[in-house]
Amino acid sequence: MANKASLKRAEDFVDFLNASPTPFHAVRSSAQRLEKAGFKQIKERDNWTPSLTPGGKYYLTRNASTIIAFAIGQSWKPGNPVAMVGAHTDSPCLRIKPVSKRSGEGFLQVGVETYGGGMWHTWFDRDLGAAGRVMVKTPGGGMEQKLVRISRPICRIPNLAVHFGGSTPFEFNKETQLFPITGLVSAELNRTGKTAEETSKETSEAEKGADFNPLKTPTQRHHPFLIQMIADEAGCKPDEILDFELVLYDTQAACIGGLNNEFVFSARLDNLGMTYCAVEGIIQSLSSPSALKDDSTIRLIACFDHEEIGSESAQGADSNMLPSVIRRLSCLPSSSDSEKSYDKVNGNGDDNATAYEQTLVTSLLISADMAHSVNPNYSSKYESNHTPRMNEGTVIKINANVRYATNSPGIVVLQECARRAKAASYQPPGAKTSGGGVPLQLLVVRNDMPCGSTIGPMLSASLGVRTIDVGNPQLAMHSIRETAGCYDVEHGVNLFESFFEHYGEMESKVIVD
Repeated sequence: MANKASLKRAEDFVDFLNASPTPFHAVRSSAQRLEKAGFKQIKERDNWTPSLTPGGKYYLTRNASTIIAFAIGQSWKPGNPVAMVGAHTDSPCLRIKPVSKRSGEGFLQVGVETYGGGMWHTWFDRDLGAAGRVMVKTPGGGMEQKLVRISRPICRIPNLAVHFGGSTPFEFNKETQLFPITGLVSAELNRTGKTAEETSKETSEAEKGADFNPLKTPTQRHHPFLIQMIADEAGCKPDEILDFELVLYDTQAACIGGLNNEFVFSARLDNLGMTYCAVEGIIQSLSSPSALKDDSTIRLIACFDHEEIGSESAQGADSNMLPSVIRRLSCLPSSSDSEKSYDKVNGNGDDNATAYEQTLVTSLLISADMAHSVNPNYSSKYESNHTPRMNEGTVIKINANVRYATNSPGIVVLQECARRAKAASYQPPGAKTSGGGVPLQLLVVRNDMPCGSTIGPMLSASLGVRTIDVGNPQLAMHSIRETAGCYDVEHGVNLFESFFEHYGEMESKVIVD
């Protein structure tokens, strides 16, 4: 059995998972870790000229669900490379509908909408809480967002008993048979001490006497007791809630399991697994006070929302967010030339006029999204020479049709980064490394199987940046309860740390024009 020290990284990852039931919470968790490591928050709306300096560490968010963080090498010059790791903060889930109040056969129900390509049959008979963002009125007449989390189980999607002749394979209608029950009508009437007729009359009178609202109020669109619970979590009154974006999540906590504590069991491993590795990788690469002293690059992570639904949103990877950040950074003057403004990218005669393009062509993006481990019960579904195994290293994902953006130059660079990386604190029997380095694996899907995709191809196409797709192996991707390897967490963190530390030196040695 692994000793306590070897599980330290996995245990910290479990804490991150349990603190992050939604993309909003994942971004907050990431920001807290970055701030603890000395990163300062900046805002897109501000002028960065007075704020950014070589040797500085910064982060910014968009929509509170996407986060970008970067550290500027002290030897940085305009047009130099940016070493990037990209991941995503979202996972398939059930989102509460704008009008969610439902009832049937004496039950209170909540209307939900499917988000992403979830394995929805795994959501049946699970203890579901609710979490997300609430928009609240402030005393001064403003509006602010607050993150909320109802940690106790308040919803459940009940299966049909086998005695009623359930279908094989299990089939159901996502619109009519995926509604969670959240209570009994009778119990709610007992709580309020009113009859159904009295409740209906009060609601009708309140609607007549209320000020005009373009939409019905949240209390009218949702079960009032649900709004009360949300208000309690937000620290406000129910009538101060203006709107919200809440999703259901499994209240069963992430944990370490397996006979030898070799697994992580959790929801949202795809893709909080690689979000965690990105955040901790850049933090670990900066642990030495002199980490940026001779660095001529910018180290950057970008964790986007909405990957599971195509990334086409203001906070998705297909937005202008990463290009605009790189454009602003590419012209950042060096420490010896700090009097020049790096916001003037297109000025006539400006030495920085092509800095953006130079930065892009010399940069590298690691697109980090969880990969598939071989499943022993379905091994025939995998290409026989490409069967990644848990706890044997991060997986390089390859597809001839560019569903993944990996190519040979990227593989060469990543292999060298892995060779130079710190070895994990625990090496399972038969490990491929000794003394140093982290192992890598290769994944190609069968020709007769569909292949997923990532943010890698879209970003490589829009930016023209060299890109490689990687991810730690896991089982049951998109299930409400997934499985990954404990030791691959440290493999991923150490790999990204090495990439950030060594890419500036390696970039000039890989000549591909």
